Amino acid sequence: MLLSEFDFPFDPALVADHPVLPRDQARLLVMERTSGARLHRRVADLPSLLRPGDLVVVNNTKVMPARVPAQVRSTGKWLDLLFVQDLGQGEWEVLIKGRFKPGAMVDFSGGGRGEIGERSQARTTLKVTGVTSVYDLMHAAGTMPLPPYIKREPSTDDQQWYQTMFAREEGAIAAPTAGLHFTRELVEALTAKGIELAQVTLHVGPGTFRSVKSDSIEDHRMLAEQVDVSEAAVEQIRRVRARGKRVVAVGTTVVRALETAARGGQGIQPFQGPAELFITPGFDFQVIDGLVTNFHLPRTTLLMLVSALVGVESLRAAYAEAVAQRYRFYSYGDAMLIGTGVAVAT
Repeated sequence: MLLSEFDFPFDPALVADHPVLPRDQARLLVMERTSGARLHRRVADLPSLLRPGDLVVVNNTKVMPARVPAQVRSTGKWLDLLFVQDLGQGEWEVLIKGRFKPGAMVDFSGGGRGEIGERSQARTTLKVTGVTSVYDLMHAAGTMPLPPYIKREPSTDDQQWYQTMFAREEGAIAAPTAGLHFTRELVEALTAKGIELAQVTLHVGPGTFRSVKSDSIEDHRMLAEQVDVSEAAVEQIRRVRARGKRVVAVGTTVVRALETAARGGQGIQPFQGPAELFITPGFDFQVIDGLVTNFHLPRTTLLMLVSALVGVESLRAAYAEAVAQRYRFYSYGDAMLIGTGVAVAT
C-alpha cells in the first residue's frame, strides 16, 4: 500500500494539550467493526458497551521522566537528552540532537557525565558515570517526554496526567495513551459488570513513533520494543476466548504485544523479548476482538494498525466525523472503541 493512502482528515486546532478531567469523561467514538455503524458516548460508558465475561487488556508500562538537560562539554551549550533504553552497565540508548562524534562528553546539572559511544543513523549510545543510577538522575532532573505536537513545556501536572493508573513497570518514553482514560471508578464499574482486566507490558520506544519514509509501507521496518506477556495474562485470554467472549485491547501497544505473542502458530503463548511486529491492512488478527484507541497522526504506523482492524475507508469516514464533531486529538485527546458488537448496549 502507498503511504499517501493514510492521509486522514485532520484539523490542527483539535490537538489537545491537556486531558479532560476526570479522565473517563473524555468522548468516545464507538464504531462497530463489521457494519461501520457509529455512536457518540463517553469513556465512562464502556461498561454498557461491553459484555459480562469480556476481557479488557491494558499496558502497565510506566513512563520515565526521560528528558534530562545536559551541557555539551566542548561548547557549553545546554540541550535536552532523551534516555530511551537501558543497555546495562551504565550504558543507554539515547536521542540527542546535534553533531556528536564518539567520545564527545556531556555533563548533567545534578552531577554525573556521559560519553557518546555509538553515533550512527541506527542509534546513539551514552555511557553514564558519576551517578548511582540513570534512573536516579532522571527522577532528580528529568521531565516527562511529552510529544512534540504539545506546544508547551511539561508541568508538574504532567507527572500524573501522562501516566496511566496501571503504570508499574518503568521503561517507556511515551505513555500508552488509550490507558490514560481509565479511572478507579471506571475499573470498578467494569468489574461490577463482570468484565475482566488483564495486564501486559510493552515499553513504548522510538519504534512506535518512527516516521514511515518509504512510499510503499511494506518497505518500513519497526524498531524493536520490549514486551512481556505473562503466563497469567495468557491463561486469562485463553479462558475468555474458550467462553466465546471478547478480548478488547486498550491501545495499539497492547495489540502489538498480544499479536506478537501469538505469532508462533500455536495460539497465544507467554512471551518476553523484543517486538518488531508491523500491523497493516490485511493483517490476520489472532487474539484481539476490539480496541480502545486515541486518534492518531496521519501517515503513522499507529494509524495503519487501526486501519488493519476496521478498514482504511471506514476509518477515514470515522475520522472525518470526529473532526466534524470537534473531537480532541492525540495523546491528551478523546478516544475510539472499535469492535464487533460494541455499538449495541447490552
